[in-house]
Amino acid sequence: MDKLWAPWRINYISSVNKSKGCIFCLAKTGKSKDYVIFKTRFSIAMLNIYPYNNGHMLISPLRHIRDISQMRENEILDLFKCLNKAKSLLQKVLSPQGYNIGLNFTRVAGAGIVGHLHLHIVPRWVGDTNFMPVIFGTKIISQSLDELTKKLKDAIR
Repeated sequence: MDKLWAPWRINYISSVNKSKGCIFCLAKTGKSKDYVIFKTRFSIAMLNIYPYNNGHMLISPLRHIRDISQMRENEILDLFKCLNKAKSLLQKVLSPQGYNIGLNFTRVAGAGIVGHLHLHIVPRWVGDTNFMPVIFGTKIISQSLDELTKKLKDAIR
């Protein structure tokens, strides 16, 4: 068996069982190093620090809720307005050719963070899947989170 060394993954592995609280709740209060791009009245948009692709954002209600059935109408409307704003911003800054947008409910369905509802928006480009993930299970992200955060926030201004 071949081995591909990925020392950057240790940060994720180490943090999985050592969570210091909900990342969305910490981000909304500014009590953590985060990549919050913007907040609305009821929602928050931030970059995923373990992205599937460059520009992968997470959109969540500010209120800590587990399931969409717990959302109020004004929160649902705000969440989707937040999603639309994030998509427009990603389009302006990164010019992707498509998007994957989705929700995962429960760990069984793929949710990494099960206690706080959130949407994923993943920009996609023709050819963004190559031999690395297929053969090696390794994804190449072409831009740092700090650089992308700055560009997205600059685009809001």
